[in-house]
Amino acid sequence: MEATAGVHVDGQELQELREENRRLREELERWRTSQAREAKALEGASRTVTRERKTKETDVRVTLNLDGTGKAQNQTGVGFLDHMLDQLASHGLFDVDVTCQGDLWVDDHHTVEDVAITLGQAFKDALGDKKGIRRFGTFTAPLDEALVSVTLDLSGRPHTQFYGYTATSVEKIGGLSTHMVEHFFESFASTSMTTLHIQQINGRNPHHVVEATFKAFARALRMATELDPRNAGVVPSSKGHLTI
Repeated sequence: MEATAGVHVDGQELQELREENRRLREELERWRTSQAREAKALEGASRTVTRERKTKETDVRVTLNLDGTGKAQNQTGVGFLDHMLDQLASHGLFDVDVTCQGDLWVDDHHTVEDVAITLGQAFKDALGDKKGIRRFGTFTAPLDEALVSVTLDLSGRPHTQFYGYTATSVEKIGGLSTHMVEHFFESFASTSMTTLHIQQINGRNPHHVVEATFKAFARALRMATELDPRNAGVVPSSKGHLTI
């Protein structure tokens, strides 16, 4: 029998205590290693970028912070598009600052298209090699009678698919041509290298349908771009990369 501080412990009990102590030390060391790995992956890794696009048709500037608080400063000249970009910022918790001087005397096509192109490039740049992100995102958002589901994959393979979309039942919502809504997402997916599926489950009011789309898109994109502490510093792909 061995005595410790007046407490009698036999040899087997002492060995069990030592094994438990060893196990706890190893578990603590694994936790510390995991925390250090995550901190190293995040250290100095700013996910804030600015992208510009200048053509004879538009002059676009986008500043994006993936780890923001939902701040929005959007001035594209198309009021309803600004409103939708505000939804992207607010519900995605991205800081989004978009300015555009476009040839709106022609129509809104070039402005909407080039804003989406530049915004997609900004997301692609901010994500970098995509190490540690969750990659996939899905969300279904209601707005009164409208219900829209968005599922996306930051796969490096651009593709856009719409299902049952009826927003084009009117020509315009404010200053935004409704046929440009689908083109906005197609352009974004192309430059951000995103696989994007958008399904309208229900909806009659085009304003509600489009706004529910942007809200669902924002939440799905937020989910996909967030850092996963269980996969810190690792590209979420069995291939080891998410670029073409």
